Parts: sequence; C-alpha cells; structure tokens
Amino acid sequence: MATLPPSPFDRDRRNRRTLVLMAVVGLSMLALGFASVPLYRIFCERTGFGGTTSRAAVDVQVRAAAGHTMSIRFDSNVQPGMPWQFYPEHRTDTVTIGRKDMAIFIAKNLSDRPVTGTASFNVTPTQAGGYFTKIQCFCFTQQTLQPGEEVRMPVLYYVDPKILDDPDNRDTQQITLSYTFYPVEQGKKAS
Repeated sequence: MATLPPSPFDRDRRNRRTLVLMAVVGLSMLALGFASVPLYRIFCERTGFGGTTSRAAVDVQVRAAAGHTMSIRFDSNVQPGMPWQFYPEHRTDTVTIGRKDMAIFIAKNLSDRPVTGTASFNVTPTQAGGYFTKIQCFCFTQQTLQPGEEVRMPVLYYVDPKILDDPDNRDTQQITLSYTFYPVEQGKKAS
C-alpha cells in the first residue's frame, strides 16, 4: 500500500509548531542571559567561589575562636584614569578568628569635579572567600567624592570560625582582601 504525501495543512501545522518551539527556546535563552549575572553573583556569595566574600547582618552573633588568629592583608587599586587616591589605613591586621574587626580605607578625589566610583572586591586565597564575611562595607554602594574631598571608609568584617574545620584552608595563615575602584558614568547605576 502506498503512503500518501502529507497534506499542505499537516505541513503548515508542523511548521507552526516548530516556529513556536524555536521562539520559546530563543526567549528562554534570552531570559537566561539576562538572569545569569545576578544568578552568578548569588552563587558566588553563597559558595565563596572565586574569592567572593559572604555578607552578614549588622547584628550577627559570632563566637570567637579563642587562641586562633589570622593575618588579614588589605590591597587597594583604582582603574587607570580614575582620578582617585585610594589606600588602606593599615596594610595588615591580625584578627581573632570569629571576632568582628574593622578596617579603614581612605579615598581622595584628586580632580576638580565630582567623581562617583564603585568598588569591586575579592579575597585570596579563593578557597577562603566563603569564610570572609563582610557586615558593613563601602563596596555595597556607590561613593561620590567632591573635588579634593577625602573620606575614611570602614569595612566591618570577621573570619568565620568554620574555616578552622576546612581541610582546604588548613594552611591558610593570611587572607588578602583586595578592592578596585571604577568610575561610574553619571546617570548609570552600578551592576
């Protein structure tokens, strides 16, 4: 018995179904593209991936690990062309693991116009990022400095005592917290 060729109606229906399916796939890929940055940021904050630090509430209660200290080194940079001087008040600090501490960074606008900046940050060694927790930081918001203005910017943080139980951090004796300030164009929000 010979099979009949598909009717134009069947072919049109299959073509429409394929078109709808391809449109759904394309829109899904577009939505995933827009969602990937915030999803990646959430993933990094939860896991410490890539040296991303954790964030805690101001009233967080942490138990200090008596007798366990760690050296924290502070690094500061500005993007080339940004007219700021930016540096930590102290380059290193020795902290008790689990105890809240504060570091001060100083920024000065060297230009004759207001400049708004935002800071990106990371922690090295990267496997320690999930244990370095910031409570308050200038990096959470944009900073605008007027011409010649100098400000002191605090970072309130602690090293989570769970770091002592992590075999990947057994030999970690120093954590480096590094910031880089970037200019924010007027009228644009930081991502």
